[in-house]
Amino acid sequence: MPELPEVETVRRGLMRIAAGRQINGIDIFYPKMIENPVEEFKENLIGQRIERVDRRGKYLLFRFTNDLTMISHLRMEGSYFNQPTGTTIDKHVHVLFHFTDGTDLGYRDTRKFGRMHLVKTGTEMTVGGLKKIGPEPTEEDLTFAYLKGIMNKSRSKLKPFLLNQSHVAGLGNIYADEVLWETRLNPEQLTNTVTDEQIRQLRENIIHELARATRHHGTTVHTFKNAFGDAGEFQNELDCYGRAGEACPRCGTKLVKIKVAQRGTTFCPHCQGLADQ
Repeated sequence: MPELPEVETVRRGLMRIAAGRQINGIDIFYPKMIENPVEEFKENLIGQRIERVDRRGKYLLFRFTNDLTMISHLRMEGSYFNQPTGTTIDKHVHVLFHFTDGTDLGYRDTRKFGRMHLVKTGTEMTVGGLKKIGPEPTEEDLTFAYLKGIMNKSRSKLKPFLLNQSHVAGLGNIYADEVLWETRLNPEQLTNTVTDEQIRQLRENIIHELARATRHHGTTVHTFKNAFGDAGEFQNELDCYGRAGEACPRCGTKLVKIKVAQRGTTFCPHCQGLADQ
């Protein structure tokens, strides 16, 4: 599933290929992808212009001129692309927005998990997962006081705690493994046993790692591509995720992979030993 750096990379691409364009037609080949009645969705958007594309956590927010916002979640393998109108499409393209400039914005999703939901601008934070989403992983939003407060109250293991979008927005399996490795914390450590100094380091690493991954245009592990069809670059920078069986870059111990809360989790058993709980 695309995480914050990948979704932000897509957003920036959409600002170049979609922002400012006016819609003069929409083809929907898989109606279940649209949360609204399909004809109502089309009627509300045809003739409108995309003013900009914002992001909140892993959600894309398309802002339209008629005070409507389309919430788009890529889920596992969703992606947007741009092409001249009339270009042949494959069976995995489920929505096509036709622009008046002779180009199309297409949405491709091999698993059909992605969803689009059109709402009144200003109400988007009352919809679905946005209702409870946590702060963005930035210096301003993700404060030490906030993180310490929620971690001290939690009895969860660290890995599922970090994956919970109501705690911190945008972290997924890749970057949770990376920041835990950087902070030398075991993924099964109970959250309320982490020290204040470790919380400070964890916060700094979350902010730094996601910003660094965004600068590298995200991570391509399986299928992620940006709006121009290019893969990310951060897979070449990963220290832990996907490297089970390799030597830890820090101490040389073999990295191991286990399941934590049903998620594949890679860590170093030496650097990330389980502390007394």
